[in-house]
Amino acid sequence: MKPVAIFRHSATEGPAYFVTYLDAHRIPWVLLKVDAGDAVPADPAAFAGLVFMGGPMSVNDDLSWVAEEAALVRRAVADGIPTLGHCLGGQLMAKALGAAISRNPVREIGWGAVTVRDSSLARHWFGDLRTFLSFHWHGETFTLPEGATCILESPWCANQAFVLGPHLGMQCHVEMTPELIRAWCKDWDTEVRGMAGPSVQTPEQMEQDIGARVQALNAVADRLYDRWIEGLKG
Repeated sequence: MKPVAIFRHSATEGPAYFVTYLDAHRIPWVLLKVDAGDAVPADPAAFAGLVFMGGPMSVNDDLSWVAEEAALVRRAVADGIPTLGHCLGGQLMAKALGAAISRNPVREIGWGAVTVRDSSLARHWFGDLRTFLSFHWHGETFTLPEGATCILESPWCANQAFVLGPHLGMQCHVEMTPELIRAWCKDWDTEVRGMAGPSVQTPEQMEQDIGARVQALNAVADRLYDRWIEGLKG
């Protein structure tokens, strides 16, 4: 089987639980460290699927790899090769497919409830799940690409996930591990810069019951990843 290509944009925002999932299902993968200078391939045909991780930058920034990855997304979509985006990765997919990326009304940082939309397509991805506690860390958000459907929302961000055929773009982070959350909490002061509010949690709040919360989130990720790998190319 061809490997799944995973695109990393920051050393502290790796694939985390996603590669645990792939290894458990014996799906090969390759990590492309774009932040360390790895080249973005022009042709997605060598891969079973493409996965784009998060990052502290904006996809509206003038970065050469943003344009290169966006072109790769468009070619993958045209060729029917499934793409998957986590936070910045979801924004990148949306931008590549013609949607707008702009500042969210508030920063959304920490644990927060999300609601599965009441539609047959949302149930196709989430089954009987109606709400769950997800992890968030973003200040921007996406509109929906043409032909895409929103399947997830939160009180602070209307578009938490969209699907377009086999492609899934997410604003929230379902790939988290306790180690990754603790690493991000070290940057909390820099990221929040004194901002507070109901959509922003402190590190102490984020690390409360972290083991049980992450375990429940991993179970949700399993549902989504189970559906996504159905489209992988051999």
